[in-house]
Amino acid sequence: MSTPHDRPQGGPPVRTEVHGAVLVVVLDRPEARNAVDEATALAVDAALTRLEDDDALRVGVLTGAGGVFSAGMDLKARARGESPVLGSTGFAGLTRRRRSKPLVAAVEGWALGGGTELVLACDVVVASREARFGLPEVTRGIVAPQGGLVRLPRRIPRAVAAELLLTGAALGAERAEQLGLVSRLTEPGGALAGALEVAEQVVAAAPLAVSAVKRVLDETADLPEAEAFTRQDALVADVLRSQDAAEGARAFAERRAPRWQGR
Repeated sequence: MSTPHDRPQGGPPVRTEVHGAVLVVVLDRPEARNAVDEATALAVDAALTRLEDDDALRVGVLTGAGGVFSAGMDLKARARGESPVLGSTGFAGLTRRRRSKPLVAAVEGWALGGGTELVLACDVVVASREARFGLPEVTRGIVAPQGGLVRLPRRIPRAVAAELLLTGAALGAERAEQLGLVSRLTEPGGALAGALEVAEQVVAAAPLAVSAVKRVLDETADLPEAEAFTRQDALVADVLRSQDAAEGARAFAERRAPRWQGR
């Protein structure tokens, strides 16, 4: 991949790169610690729409250039009247977006404020051991309405989430991994490679099954267990009867890699 120094002065705030069936979306404003202004939000929104609409793309990876994930909202741009919150898709076109394809966060350095809310909107989080997360909004007289308040207590123990949200304290990557916010830790500089490894493992899995897993995770999170099973059964019924399900069993018995058809 190209380095942040390859970005021309005044170049686009977001880069996209295709790695097979994986779309990498890079917040590329290192001079602003990848803070999100309106142009950045629109570019991320367009990239995620591309991920959703292109059948050749199976997984997305979101990361930041220059050793920083994102410092959140660009307050200077906000003071100029810009808004990085887009209609139904939320902050940076992500935090309230409905997605059918998995998105992996690759976090180096700070994910601060809206940066942490972007992380919380992803399905899997890979982080450098030196990464740090934080929702300091209360120290600025505001709150974190684009996922911080709602999602953080669902991803880590409520008491810990409450302390972080009420005090604005930072959370280191190793502690975040212990709490379950981060699924995989890497050495500094290795988050993107780790995220791509996870993404390629998802790509190798059966596409119908991956889609069903994501829908079940998204649509049963707030349901009582009995209702969750009912919703799950409706979502996975076709997958369990699919040609790919039969192919998976055959490939296992024949000790070969499966050949998925997506049907």
